[in-house]
Amino acid sequence: MGKSKVLVVGGTGYIGKRIVKACLAQGHATYVLLRPEIGLDIDKLQMLLSFKEQGARLIEASFSDHQSLVDAVKQVDVVICTMSGVHFRSHNILVQLKLVDAIKEAGNIKRFLPSEFGMDPARMGHAIEPGNVTFEEKMTVRDAIEKAKIPFTYVSANCFAGYFVPNLSQLATLVPPKDKVGIYGDGNQKVIFVDEADVATYTVKTIDDPRTLNKTLYLRPKENILTQRQLVDMWEKLTGRTLDKFSVSAQDFLASMKGMDLAGQVGVGHFYHIFYEGCLSNFEIGEEGEEASELYPEVQYTRMDAYLKRYL
Repeated sequence: MGKSKVLVVGGTGYIGKRIVKACLAQGHATYVLLRPEIGLDIDKLQMLLSFKEQGARLIEASFSDHQSLVDAVKQVDVVICTMSGVHFRSHNILVQLKLVDAIKEAGNIKRFLPSEFGMDPARMGHAIEPGNVTFEEKMTVRDAIEKAKIPFTYVSANCFAGYFVPNLSQLATLVPPKDKVGIYGDGNQKVIFVDEADVATYTVKTIDDPRTLNKTLYLRPKENILTQRQLVDMWEKLTGRTLDKFSVSAQDFLASMKGMDLAGQVGVGHFYHIFYEGCLSNFEIGEEGEEASELYPEVQYTRMDAYLKRYL
């Protein structure tokens, strides 16, 4: 059997563009959805054309045209959806239900990977409002997938390094702090940081792997399981500078939500679960899941000290 043909939905997005690159690099016939709704967004169009130059094929279809989605899905073996699920970009998780309907009707897809790539929503039923909506909507999509008996792989990629590492996990900035850094509680909860290109590499490796069929893939590269304090120490050693550290209590952190817009409130809620509760690492992977770096030891994943060096 040859490598699966893959359709990437959301291919111009933050993770989507990396998924397209990984599909091409791993030798898959790669198709990328081109939606008419792109309108006058020339940056997205030019990115799609660059994918075409690299060997990908563009398939035109719209979420407002069910038959076009069915026709697109029928041309491939695997569908990977990377539509945004964060409130400060565009929150489109439930739009995937239309894609689920198309996959169900097409009847030929051997693996569907919905847009997840963060915390495992199945473990976040206790999440605080309003951030709980992210997990509830992802579970709604999962329920639809499983009800339709569509073969799946869910990917729990934990924390994208770009959003959590250079800023030493400070909210509202993406660049390293210059003088002081807020430490969440005692700063000793274990957090998992993953380079976005590695997220894509591991994701694409699953699609023809029977070991990941109808399972959750957890990305837990051992050397990237770090506490916030370890991350800060790493940056201080690289720069030779010591930052002024101040502790932020859980109560004060949650109180900061007051007066924020919805995206800010969602961010605070998710940070709370990650840095105060330790939700990424406070459980063992059971029979329902697999760990990526153990399945694919050949992947030379990026360590966070190397990631940080880009910002020196």
